[in-house]
Amino acid sequence: MTAESVKKWAPGNSYGPVLSQTDLYLLNPELEINPIFAQKDQSFHLVLNLCNGQSNDGEGRNSEFTAKEQPAVLPRVEQLYIISEHSPWCTTVRNEKGVTMADVCQAVWKDYTQNYVTDGEMGTLPARIQEQVKRAALYNQTPHWQQYGHAPTQAARCRRVDWFKDRHYFEGLKKDDRYSLTRLGFKAPNIFIMELTNY
Repeated sequence: MTAESVKKWAPGNSYGPVLSQTDLYLLNPELEINPIFAQKDQSFHLVLNLCNGQSNDGEGRNSEFTAKEQPAVLPRVEQLYIISEHSPWCTTVRNEKGVTMADVCQAVWKDYTQNYVTDGEMGTLPARIQEQVKRAALYNQTPHWQQYGHAPTQAARCRRVDWFKDRHYFEGLKKDDRYSLTRLGFKAPNIFIMELTNY
């Protein structure tokens, strides 16, 4: 990030008002995604493991996410909606003072690790994919020191993160109004799609 860009995205309250949901529908502004979430920041590449909430720098090294208190988007907003091309759920992120990148990471991680896949949701998948999700659940919930010994035999309850199988690393956000329309039946300035990878 350039020095000017760092100032632009610095944490703080000197950005003007935080837009409410009503403001967004009345003004219909184009929201700019933080360069880290847009994967345009050359100095830091965020990779968040949705299984355990740990981040690294994209090279596999654990690194502190020092920019986490920066706004996720500008102008700042009270709410963001995060959907995925790889799952059926929508995560709502709220912060009256303006949604930060930390808010997005926390909300997505909690939504996908604290909620379980229902029988009805699992039933929408073909049998082969159901087995892959169940295997991912066993792997994700078995302590890593045990994974190289005996294969786990106890069935694990599938969390939403297991739905992604090995593609459970969050890298950022993108905007795609056409996908939002197809998926939700409407579009809005504060609906974003999370980009995932399988590091």
